[in-house]
Amino acid sequence: MKKFDLVVLGAGPGGYIAAIRAAQLKKKVAIVEEDKLGGVCLNRGCIPTKAVLKSAHSVHEIAQFKSLGIDVELKGLDGAKAVKRAGAISERISKGVGFLMKKNNITVIKGTAKLVSNTKIEVVDGAKTETVEATNFILATGAGYKSFPGLEHDGKRLIGAWEAIKLEQLPKSIGIVGAGAIGVEFAYFWNAFGVDVHIFELQNHLLPIEDEDSSIEVEKAYKKYGIRTSLGIERIGAKNNGKDVSFFVTDAGSKKEYKFDMGLIAVGMTGNISNIGLEKLGIKTDRGFISVDQYQRTNIPNIYAIGDVSGPPLLAHVASHEGVVAAEHLSGAPTHPLDHNNIPGCTYCQPQVASVGMTERALKEKGIKYRVGKLPFIANGKAVASNEKEGFVKVLMGEHGEMLGAHIVGAQATELIHEYTLFRQMEGIDEEIFQTVHPHPTLGEWLAEAVLAANDRSLNF
Repeated sequence: MKKFDLVVLGAGPGGYIAAIRAAQLKKKVAIVEEDKLGGVCLNRGCIPTKAVLKSAHSVHEIAQFKSLGIDVELKGLDGAKAVKRAGAISERISKGVGFLMKKNNITVIKGTAKLVSNTKIEVVDGAKTETVEATNFILATGAGYKSFPGLEHDGKRLIGAWEAIKLEQLPKSIGIVGAGAIGVEFAYFWNAFGVDVHIFELQNHLLPIEDEDSSIEVEKAYKKYGIRTSLGIERIGAKNNGKDVSFFVTDAGSKKEYKFDMGLIAVGMTGNISNIGLEKLGIKTDRGFISVDQYQRTNIPNIYAIGDVSGPPLLAHVASHEGVVAAEHLSGAPTHPLDHNNIPGCTYCQPQVASVGMTERALKEKGIKYRVGKLPFIANGKAVASNEKEGFVKVLMGEHGEMLGAHIVGAQATELIHEYTLFRQMEGIDEEIFQTVHPHPTLGEWLAEAVLAANDRSLNF
């Protein structure tokens, strides 16, 4: 029987990072994966979607080239080629994860794992079954589609994100249920490649968890692209008719049927908690996810859970950070609980959306006093010169100069949010941003300028 200090179940961005960190701390580590290294994020999520979004953004850039003095002709759009490129990128990076496993002397075990005790798992790979023993386990089994009555995935015409990213033959039309990051990002890609797209959302805005100003900015852009939206609807159901799909929508008391070639159902995920032995060991769960403490421990002290299986926010960077915390804690190394109030969120449509901290809506609900600093990129010299004028930087500052929340919409929003996240992590106050020299001309200088604006000290707007 193979014995290890730690066995990680799942090789996604949480699992493989946890394995590496534990190996760095001199633990003998194995990782079990039934599919490809890198998990959903690398193979069916974060990475391939960013690849097709790059293709989509290039379509829009070409339309702007003439104003930049470049006269080019768009001869055609090949969605299949864009999707194949995304798959090839995922394959390459997955091999890179394999290299990292070898570099860190981590044993990779192929198969599906199930806990049989708090020190043993069974791994099944086809007809082969083996028992593996470990002092500690980290559960990083991820999440799967969440279905609702009338909104079930069939994998054919009513698909989820994992089928969508492999869809080489693009439909002429598609309806999307859900206006979160997944729905909004696929809408951007498909629209750029000529698909008629219609988004349906029960909340009143696209990206409903974002600050309302951010949502409105994206809605303006999508209207310009020709992406249709039905927001604030009361109810929706979908049916595969064989040759097409029907969406049955109740909106303002009236019922209407919409028909599309296909439908994307992007209405949430639930943890992969079935058939991994939780019930036998009495590991506690809550609303479809494994319950953990601040160090990612379950109620069984030597078993940890990280990433999507341990609950929202279901983000790759959260999974990775939780993996580090769990690996350090079980190794007895100094560590820190993850601050869930300081997790940046990113959506990679154009304009991009990034945020950290609280929204204005949340501050008002809690009765917290705040000051707003908001600057449009159209007033930023680098943005104008680069033809990246959409969007803004918006900060919400507290009474003592602390940053309560930050919201960026624009071409480089997902890169710019890092400074604000670090600033909040270090518990900075506004005077420290004022005293930091930001290079000019850059989009990043707007980060300082927005904080100045919240103090009625803006120098450039």
